Parts: sequence; structure tokens; C-alpha cells
Amino acid sequence: MADQEDEELQMALRMSLQSSPPEAKRSKQREIAEESVEARNRRLQRELMASAAEKRIRAAAGNKTVSPAKPVCAREESRNESVPMAITTATVAKEEMSLPQLEKSRVLGCGEELSSVDAEQLFLMVFGSCVSKDVLAQWSNQGIRFSSDPETCMGLVQHEGGPCGVLATIQAYVLKYLLFFLDDFGKVKVNNPLYNLDQKKIYGSSNAASNNFASFTEDIKARALVHSMVEILFLCGSGKRAVIATIKVQCHDVEGSEADQHEMLAKALEGLSIASASDLQKILRVNTYSIQATAMHHLMEVLPVFRNRMGAMLFLISALLSRGLESVQDDRDDPSLPLVTAPFGHASQEIVNLLICGQAVPNVFDGRMDLGGGMFLKGIPMTPEIGFLSLLESLNLCKVGQHLKCPRWPIWVVGSESHYTVLFALDPAVQEENELEERESRIRRAFDAQDQSGGGGFISVEGFHQVLREMNINFPPERLDNLCSSGFIVWSEFWQALLDLDKGLGGLKDSSGLMGKKQFDLYHFNGIAKSVSNGTSAGGESPLQRPRLCKLSVVVPPRWTQEEFLADVVSSSSNDSSTRETGIVELNQPPQPPQHAPLVDCIRTRWPRAICSWIGDAPSIV
Repeated sequence: MADQEDEELQMALRMSLQSSPPEAKRSKQREIAEESVEARNRRLQRELMASAAEKRIRAAAGNKTVSPAKPVCAREESRNESVPMAITTATVAKEEMSLPQLEKSRVLGCGEELSSVDAEQLFLMVFGSCVSKDVLAQWSNQGIRFSSDPETCMGLVQHEGGPCGVLATIQAYVLKYLLFFLDDFGKVKVNNPLYNLDQKKIYGSSNAASNNFASFTEDIKARALVHSMVEILFLCGSGKRAVIATIKVQCHDVEGSEADQHEMLAKALEGLSIASASDLQKILRVNTYSIQATAMHHLMEVLPVFRNRMGAMLFLISALLSRGLESVQDDRDDPSLPLVTAPFGHASQEIVNLLICGQAVPNVFDGRMDLGGGMFLKGIPMTPEIGFLSLLESLNLCKVGQHLKCPRWPIWVVGSESHYTVLFALDPAVQEENELEERESRIRRAFDAQDQSGGGGFISVEGFHQVLREMNINFPPERLDNLCSSGFIVWSEFWQALLDLDKGLGGLKDSSGLMGKKQFDLYHFNGIAKSVSNGTSAGGESPLQRPRLCKLSVVVPPRWTQEEFLADVVSSSSNDSSTRETGIVELNQPPQPPQHAPLVDCIRTRWPRAICSWIGDAPSIV
């Protein structure tokens, strides 16, 4: 049967290649004369193609299988063969005519099968050789789905422990598109997922994003999710390729809501489990793309699979395959350890770094650290789109570099000892230097230009006077003599003198307290579903389980003593009665009394001495 079908298709192909192009219309008599030759050949060609296509459809419906070598639902980019368009069009048209007569179903997750060697390497790389059933269950039962709660509908909800590192990083990219590219989404037709967004310059935008998170439609959120996933995968593939790993599963088409589709697909996935490399090989199917638009189109089609139980694990596998298994091992300092850490199954820092910067490096400092003897420790190679902050830095257990602290967009994955969450701002200006920081940078550059010590941090008296002239700094004579008494000037002493010198004389002392102060809002999202305090449903049932979004008011005082700042706050709040009457909060006082939580320690690694406050329960990073 198969040989006969192939022969018929080949015959149709030969006829289409041998047929001469239609001639220009002549007289009616000439058309009738030639009809018996050319028209008969074209009619025979169409009949052969239609017959072969119908046989293939009936065979597919009877076997319920799809050949992994040529998946019918994959939009392969290798479709540049010299096959006439007529064959493709006729086959598709015949399929569409035959579908109502057959059992209407589709195969999600078509693609190539991994080799047994690759499947074994992939499974050991992710889980190791002694993974527990609990860890496998955590990673096999976590989808990539948005929260159904109106207050947190822009966030991905987590029901299982472990995959939070994957979800939090995807969430950070989703927020990038929802907050800073929403206008671009609105310019695109609803049913067209294939488009490119122009990258904005962060410092070119003065408008803050809206905090009306409930206004995001399901269509907009789905597009943001697909864009985020494709961007991460191409980042892992060095901009050249993206591998999308899905599960081969056959299910009936369902008309209805996302919940209906989710329920349908959940039933189709019942009984599937991954307990070994052989299990992974049986159900995993992969497609490789070199064009982002094509990858987005395919991912939009198979998005229901990622929304379901194995979505987080499938996306991790996609990222690893996009990077290449050998490249992932080369990125790491110790390739023998599994990427999912024992015993609780948390995502390692290597997983988070892979999704943030495209490389599975284990460290969070900038660049590489030379240990001598040709040995290096690998860190973050460049400034990424989104950043990372760590509670461990506040405990002096690591040092996060400037690449991760100052990403292109004001969005950070926050890591604690056991969980990953997301911190973000609506206004890109939170990363811009204020007046004090900008002036410090200019003075420091002028100072370093006179530094002839090889980076020792001191300059000559002559060079010091040159800096003062360039920066219009006027020290009192006695203070100037004191600084120059040793014959050279150290930066730390110069900086302290500038902090004590009034702004009007070129220094950094500002009696108003406004020059070096920042005040802005941050939002913290914890995607794990937890009980809401004082939230019980009717009838005294268990508390509501939902993610948590917390708004923080942040004030960053100037770089002089914090005691001076707090004294200024107390003085201002006690003397200004108009503030209490009108409700207007002055810039030189925090809107709420200072509060503390572990998240504040993370924030202070980015903005030292930041004072934070919030309303309601404290933000949780666990």
C-alpha cells in the first residue's frame, strides 16, 4: 500500500515537472483541439494526488500514529524542496475536505525522536542517577499557566515545588512584554501571532507602564508568553536556533474555553510518566527552528501542551537542547552534578542563568574569574534583558555583578535559599542615576584621568588642582591645604570632603536632602499558590490558594549618614501639618514607616540603605 502511494505521488511529481507552462489563449478552435492532450494529463495528475492523499489520511486515522521523520503538524523550515506548490495545495485541500468524514482529532507534539544516547545524557544531566519519585512528580506536574485570580492574573501560578526557577524566569520575560511592549501588541491583528516587536531603548522611554494588571486580555498574555519563550530559546541557541520539545499526544479538538481545552488535554496526558531516560525518549518529540516567526507559530499551536502538567519540564528541556547538551556541560564548573538539585528538586543557579543569559554558567558575577594556571570560573558574560538579585549576597555568600543588578529592563528574578520570585518596577527610570550619582560619576572619571598610580586610587597635588578646575569645585583654603598636606590625594578622602562641601561650592552636600534621594515603587510577585490570610470561602472551607502580588514603596536616602536622613524625615513629618491635612506625601519622607523582610535585604544589594514599606502582609520570597 505504501509503495503504491509513493509511486502515485512520484508519478504526479514527474508529470508536474514535465508539463509545459500553459500557453497564451488563442482561438476557441485551437483550445478544443489541444484539450484532449494537456487537460487529460492535468486531470490525471489531480486524480493521482487526491487518491494518494486520501489513502494517507485513512491510514493515519486507522493507525493513530504519525511518522516522527515527517510530522504532519510541524511547520518545518526545510520545506524548500523542489516540490511543486500544486502538490502541497492539493493535499491540504483534500485533507480539509476529508476531515469532517473522519474522527476529528489532532496530534500535538509531532517532531523527531531523540536518540537513546541523547535521551540518556539529557535525563542524567537534569535529574542525575538517583532522583527520587517526589522530585520527578514535582517536575512532571507543573504547567506554564497564568493565575485565574484577578489580582495576579498577569502572573504564572506554581502548584508544585521545584520548577520555580523556570517559572520565575519566564515570568520576568512575560512582564517585560506586558509592561513595556503593550502598545506594540495592540497594533497587531488578533489572529496573527507572527510579528516582530521593535526593541525600545530603555533610557529613551519616559513613560511608566500601567499598574492595571487585570486589563491584560487572555490573547495578549498568550502572545507575551509565546514571545518570551521563543526569545529565551533563541537566546540559548545563540540567536541561531530554537528547539521546541513537546510530548506526542493525540486528542480530540475541543471548541470552548481554555479551561475546556486544559481538561481535554489533561485527560489525554493521564498515565504518562517520566521515570527514566527510556520514558523520556518514548514520549518526547523535538522540532528545530532557525526563524523566530516560524518558531512562534509552532509554539502557539502547541501552547496547550506547555500549559498542562509537564510544561515547565518541557521548556527546560527545550532550553537545554537549544543550547546543545555538550555546550551546557562546557558552561558548567562541575558537569557531574545534576541541574535539578537534591534532595528537594530545586532549579539550580545554572538553570536560571541559562534562561536569563543563554549560558548555563554557575556563577552570578560579571565575566570570568581567573584562578591562574589556565583555570577560570564562569559568570555572566553580558548585560541581559532581565536581572537577578540574591538573598545570599546580603549574607555575604556570593556577589552579584552589575550585569545582573542593572539589566536592560527593571525586572529581576529574586533568589532565596529555596525559592525564586520576581521583583519589577513600572518605570525604567528607577535604574537611571540621580543628580548625585551622575555628578559622582563625572568627578570620578576626572579623578581617574589624573591617576598615574596604576589604579592605586590616588593622584598628585597638581592633578588634584586640575580636577578641581574641571569640576568647578571650590574648597575653603584651610580644607584645601589639609587635603594637599601629604603630597598626594586619595579618592576616599576626596569623596568624604565632597560630601561635606555644600552643593553651591561644587560639592555634594545638599541641605534640602533632595539631590541624592530616590523614591519609587517596586512590585514583588510570588507565583506559588499559598493560603491567603483571613481568606475563607463560604461555609468555612479552607483558605483561598493563590499567588501573591505586593507593592513596595522604596526610598533611597543620600549617601551621607542615614542618621542625618532619618532626623530630617522626623523633623519634616512633625513640623509640616499641611501634609497630614491634605494627604500629600513630601519627597523627603517615606510614605509609610520603614518595614523589614528578607526581600528588603535583597533590594538593598541593588540600592544600598533602601527603606521599604508596604500595606498588608509582608512580601515573601519563600
